[in-house]
Amino acid sequence: MEEALARSARGEASAFGAIVREYQRMVYSMAYHFFHNPALAEDLAQDVFLRLYQNLAAIKSPTHLILWLRQVTSRRCIDQARRGPAQPPLGLEEAREPTVEAEPPDPLLAKRLRHAVASLPEDSRLVIILRYQEELELAEIAGILDVPINTVKSRLQRSLAALRERLSPAVEMKQA
Repeated sequence: MEEALARSARGEASAFGAIVREYQRMVYSMAYHFFHNPALAEDLAQDVFLRLYQNLAAIKSPTHLILWLRQVTSRRCIDQARRGPAQPPLGLEEAREPTVEAEPPDPLLAKRLRHAVASLPEDSRLVIILRYQEELELAEIAGILDVPINTVKSRLQRSLAALRERLSPAVEMKQA
C-alpha cells in the first residue's frame, strides 16, 4: 500500500483507485452504521475520498492513511448529523448492509438495538460504532476522535448504560 500511496501522490489515477478499493468498505461501513442510510453513507464516503485525494501529500504511511480516513469519516458523520437529515431515512428492512453475512439470532431484538444506538447522541453513537463495529481499542478511538482516553471510556460507559436501560424491557420479555 505504501507504493500505491507514493504513486497516487505523484498523480497516478490507478494507484488512487487501488487505495479507494482497499478502504471503501471501512469508510462506508462507519457511515452506514452511523446513519443507517445507504445513500447518505455513499455520499459521505465519496466526500471522504475526495478530501483524501486533495490531501494525499500529507499522508505519510498506510497506518497514517487508516487513521486519517477514520478521523475524517468520524468528523463528517458528526457534521452531517448536526445539519440534519438531507433526505428521509430509509427503513432498515429496505436496505441490506453489505457486510452482514448472517441473520442475527433475534431480528426483533437486533432491530431494537439498532434503533437504540441510532437514538444516542452523535459522539456516543460514534464511540459505540468504532468500538463494536470497527473493533478498535479505546486508545485508537481516542486518537481518531482526538479526545483523552478517559473521555472515550466515560462515553462508552454512559452509552452502554443507556442501551441497557432502553433494551432491558425487550430482553426481559424475550427471557420470559
